[in-house]
Amino acid sequence: MSKSCCGGACGSSELPTFDGMNPRYKRILWTVIAINGAMFLTEMVAGHMAGSQALQADALDFLGDTVTYGLSLAVIGASLKARSTAALFKGVSLALMAMWVLGMTIYRTLILGVPSAEVMGVIGLLALAANLGSVLLLLPYKDGDANVRSVWLCSRNDAIGNVAVMIAALGVWGTATKWPDLAVAGFMAVMFLTSSTQILRQAWAEYRSEKGKTAK
Repeated sequence: MSKSCCGGACGSSELPTFDGMNPRYKRILWTVIAINGAMFLTEMVAGHMAGSQALQADALDFLGDTVTYGLSLAVIGASLKARSTAALFKGVSLALMAMWVLGMTIYRTLILGVPSAEVMGVIGLLALAANLGSVLLLLPYKDGDANVRSVWLCSRNDAIGNVAVMIAALGVWGTATKWPDLAVAGFMAVMFLTSSTQILRQAWAEYRSEKGKTAK
């Protein structure tokens, strides 16, 4: 979107990207904040009860999204430096989340037993419905500055993650082993790291760009 016309402004080679300054977009953010906060609590409790690392990893993704959306909402209308700094923080947080998931996956591989496929399937289906709703709401705003794009990437991760949890539930049910659950948790950790890298690269570029303008 940074290389296309926004709002009909096509007079320069460096065109503005969507920065979230839209009342409808703000209302959508409040909606997805509520959805993700509720699903974090639901999945964390269910993941603990089922002994599923994939569910708990997905619950952490919901928590990360809740924080991401709240921070994104807070910096809408702020300077590019403030928005890119917030995006940098979110990128680092996503990377730390990935490290935690990888660590817990290794831990569960060594000492813990088989999770409950039934609970994984039911909660995974509920989470998938919640995430698809959020993705559809945010789809028109998937491009923009690093702050806006981080919201889209987290929503996309949620939807992909929930499909993966459903696959893990089927795998656990079919094999009666923990390996499908652990494999999906590892996949989600890699997905978190990939999204974190994308957010950090764009946010750092925007931060340096604004810093360069200030120096001049």
